Amino acid sequence: MENKTARLTVLIDPVKKKALEELCAAQDLTPSQVVRQLIRDYLETHGVSYSTKNNKVAAK
Repeated sequence: MENKTARLTVLIDPVKKKALEELCAAQDLTPSQVVRQLIRDYLETHGVSYSTKNNKVAAK
């Protein structure tokens, strides 16, 4: 898990936000956990490697 965090502000439709929050609560997850997983999946899908320990991002 990452040691340091950075803030990412995302603007979404309030109806989608509420639906996401309700689904996350039903799955005992936070929206932040879900978004972090989506980002990891997106990076992997596009072949981007990164080192959490060194906080470096590098394309393959």
